[in-house]
Amino acid sequence: MLLSLGTLTPSEAHSLQKAHFRANPNPSLKHRLTRLRSLRAELLRREDDIHAALWADFKKPSPEVELTEMLATLIELHHAIRHLASWIKPLRASNPVFLVGTSTNTVRFPKGPSLIIAPWNYPILLTLGPLVHATAAGCPVIIKPSEHTPNAADLVDEIISAVYPPEEAFVFKGGPERAQELLAMDVQHIHFTGSARVGRIIMESAAKCLASVTLELGGKSPTYVHSDADPLKAARSICFGKFSNAGQTCIAPDYLLVHQDVAARLLDALRDEILAGYTSGKGDADLACIVTPVHFERQLSLLDDARTMGAKVAIGGGSNISDRRLEATVLTDVPLASRLMQEEIFGPILPFITVASQEEALDIILDRPPPLSTYVFTSDESVLERFSSSVRTGAVCRNTTLLHFVQPFGPFGGEGTSGIGRSHGEAGYRAFSNEQVVLRRRWGSWILRLLLPPYTKRTSQWSRLFRHFT
Repeated sequence: MLLSLGTLTPSEAHSLQKAHFRANPNPSLKHRLTRLRSLRAELLRREDDIHAALWADFKKPSPEVELTEMLATLIELHHAIRHLASWIKPLRASNPVFLVGTSTNTVRFPKGPSLIIAPWNYPILLTLGPLVHATAAGCPVIIKPSEHTPNAADLVDEIISAVYPPEEAFVFKGGPERAQELLAMDVQHIHFTGSARVGRIIMESAAKCLASVTLELGGKSPTYVHSDADPLKAARSICFGKFSNAGQTCIAPDYLLVHQDVAARLLDALRDEILAGYTSGKGDADLACIVTPVHFERQLSLLDDARTMGAKVAIGGGSNISDRRLEATVLTDVPLASRLMQEEIFGPILPFITVASQEEALDIILDRPPPLSTYVFTSDESVLERFSSSVRTGAVCRNTTLLHFVQPFGPFGGEGTSGIGRSHGEAGYRAFSNEQVVLRRRWGSWILRLLLPPYTKRTSQWSRLFRHFT
């Protein structure tokens, strides 16, 4: 019985994908590459529509769309297309002496029908990126884009429908109720990007069918600026990382810990950089807005709470409720007990905290849950190594921000409340793949007979002898 695609329910779509996967459990390299190349072509064909959709949803500046949506997604696509042939090759394993006469390979097979629940902050990149990984691995997938960016969700649906038949990829739009419906399915893997609060719900649902998960959850990514840092270069990188996308980035610098010897110069450099590139006076086209009124009100609430507790606005602080825009804002004297230092900010508000040493900075960081990313500005390699070895974090970057996200050869992810699992490049492919060991006995079966019943004193002697060859 043929079903109209417009009338497919989640249960029907999932059944369709399960049946397809059962009949096609390991799509060929050629098939996977064809889908990836078609997705790349469709993404480029709809580039103007992507710009228009993201402007309609939250006035994302066109250059930011090109950099953080188009380029970042194309990097993921190019990398998968270029390296997929090597990823799917069986991996030959070495043999211990007591397994002489055998050979062992590790083969990666698709996990099966999977689920991608995407966020609103980068609605193209963080929807199509995981789809690239699922396609490379050979998994059918159901995708739910965010309801907070409806124009982007509609466009994602159109792009995916133009490239994939429903038995390979299908989009369901909607809010939390739709997500709950999709989470009730017995999928093999769930890829989720969002908050730690929702991440816990995802894990509970995954546990019911013992699905594996990739959770990209964010958190308060700290930035430490050491006494030897170049304040101008640091300010430029910090501002780009923090104020792009109006701060609505899971790996944005969440707060600054600045050594007292460079604090005044860095604050001046931040002011100059913000005035030059991140103010409404330069034109609205350079500033994204906060995605919804609810998210906008939360930003104002965080700002008011910090001010009430004694924080001072050093730069910015203005807002425009009519278009949900908040100025790039830097606050000093921010109490560690304020909400700004307890919650992930996810907006263009930057706490500036002066510290006397890197030890003080580390104490502040380690008092908080593991961050998704950690940024260190210094010319001293030992300072970087100290933070890298001390902080439980998904990435440590020196003298830059955000760039690790577009490094396809490096796995991306967090730890604990900032995430579980890894994505991007081969790590993303492996997240949607199961590793299967294939062991072949070629000769030497007589060795095993030395250890089989009936057991004798000689059996134990042989067993003890084999210990020396492990």
